[in-house]
Amino acid sequence: MNDTDNEKGPAVYVEGVTSDAVFGDQGDGDVQAKAAVVLLKCQIALGVLAMPTALSAVGGVPGTLVILGIGLLTTWSDYTVGLFKRAHPEVYSLSDVGFVLAGKVGREIATFMYAAFMIAIVGAGLIPIAIAFNAVTAHATCTVAWVVLGAVVCFAVASIQTLNRISLVSWVGFISIMGAIVTLTVAVGVQDRPADAPLTGPWDKKISAFKDATFFDGIAAISTAIFGYCGTPMFFSVISEMRDPRQFNRSLFTCQSIVISTYITIGVVVYYFCGQYLASPALGSAGLFLKKVTYGIALPGLFASVILYAHLGAKLIFVRILRGSHHLTHHTRIHWATWLGCTGFVTTVGFILAMSIPFFGSLVVLLGALFGTFMCMQINGAMWLHDNWARRKTNPSVGYWLLVALNVFLIVFGTFVQISGTVAGVKSIIDSYRVGAVSTPFSCADNS
Repeated sequence: MNDTDNEKGPAVYVEGVTSDAVFGDQGDGDVQAKAAVVLLKCQIALGVLAMPTALSAVGGVPGTLVILGIGLLTTWSDYTVGLFKRAHPEVYSLSDVGFVLAGKVGREIATFMYAAFMIAIVGAGLIPIAIAFNAVTAHATCTVAWVVLGAVVCFAVASIQTLNRISLVSWVGFISIMGAIVTLTVAVGVQDRPADAPLTGPWDKKISAFKDATFFDGIAAISTAIFGYCGTPMFFSVISEMRDPRQFNRSLFTCQSIVISTYITIGVVVYYFCGQYLASPALGSAGLFLKKVTYGIALPGLFASVILYAHLGAKLIFVRILRGSHHLTHHTRIHWATWLGCTGFVTTVGFILAMSIPFFGSLVVLLGALFGTFMCMQINGAMWLHDNWARRKTNPSVGYWLLVALNVFLIVFGTFVQISGTVAGVKSIIDSYRVGAVSTPFSCADNS
């Protein structure tokens, strides 16, 4: 791949069918109907497990407004994906976006941020996998062993090169996570008390509509919500494979309506019934028996998340290393050694991250702030401004300037949360080590 590799040729629209220079005549008549479900799979993953903590941090009302507000902002960001793809048919990924915006430097920055995010997701996903095994087996062995098991399975399945061969994993994962979340939502409403509440005697949930939260509590809630919506970069792949990309908006709005409603419903219900005894991930909030049930249901979904992100992260690095070489498309020894090295690298770094920062909620805050803001706020604002800034010279309307203000706000707000949220995430990690059940990295302690 060279610097002109982004110039793959235009997409041609003929009677509602798209002929693309890379994908050819795309899809069948069901693509538009399926697109919303695929978008849902991109959005609803590990983030849903942390959403109730946004309410726990700042209170029921502000927490709900944070989830709703970030959901609406990222809906606009997702909408710009469709606009940008139609204006630049040669764009198929966040790396291509970076190239259009800032040339080779922009491509490298976008590639690094996306790859780093996916590697970090592997680490974040290994934490609840270990928690799930500890919960189901009553901490039958050292927590490190469970993380190692998760990493080994992740490496083995993620090393299957063709994504189509492991696409079933994403469906199983989506159904598993949603099944666990629905079970949790019902369970917290009928259980006697949360798993972390006193086993006997009176107990107080201490739920609050408004909490006397600190600045960092608020930023942590915002960063958590951003993490739940940062599937945006994957939308480029979805729109590229749609029969008619002009139908993307309908699928997008359906997806986001369901995602926002799901996040708010789960957040409010779980926080209301658990209050101060809310666990992170939220699956641990059910009673002792139902905690095992929900984690058991969620386990395939947790594996699916780390496998898919490990695969995608490794493939991004793999293509970057072998770009321009015949080894990229030919199954030579160098090809396989590089591919397995990439999946091994991604899995190993994820393992180290999971063992170094074994606090799911704190890691979600850090990732949402550090990477999520870039991928679903800053770069999306820049995309719209790149394509529309020249219109200011042709007698623009009030609506145009409102959109300029919105996209500038996305960049400024995203940058503010990126900086302050990173500080909040680091502070949360330090505080978690100080008061948590896990006091050192690579601890064998029960984290369930």
